Amino acid sequence: MNNTDLNKSNREVLVSFFLRAGLAVVFLYAAISAFLNPLAWAGYIPAFVQAIIPAKTFLHIHSIFNILLSVWLLSKKQVFYASIIASLALLAIIFFNYTALDIIFRDVAILFAAIALAIISYKKD
Repeated sequence: MNNTDLNKSNREVLVSFFLRAGLAVVFLYAAISAFLNPLAWAGYIPAFVQAIIPAKTFLHIHSIFNILLSVWLLSKKQVFYASIIASLALLAIIFFNYTALDIIFRDVAILFAAIALAIISYKKD
């Protein structure tokens, strides 16, 4: 494959696809896992949220949000806004669970992937 086979435009399309697919898989996995095994995820819900809404109810709502975000990312519509929302969601997860950094450290890399997607999709939608 020479340089003309994979020009800049094609590379950007591929990069966008892999970032969107990677983020969508992460959010979709979290949604399905939280539906199937809510007890494994309840410990990551901040106490102030659990004081307002039962953990299982919150997880169901959050799972629906994650599924919708996954579909949005894969749809290629308004990718900049979808990636900003993904970034904010990941930032909240990291912020509220910083004491579990040995578990959520991967979310930092996923956050940077969402930010990268926002950067490459800015003003392209």
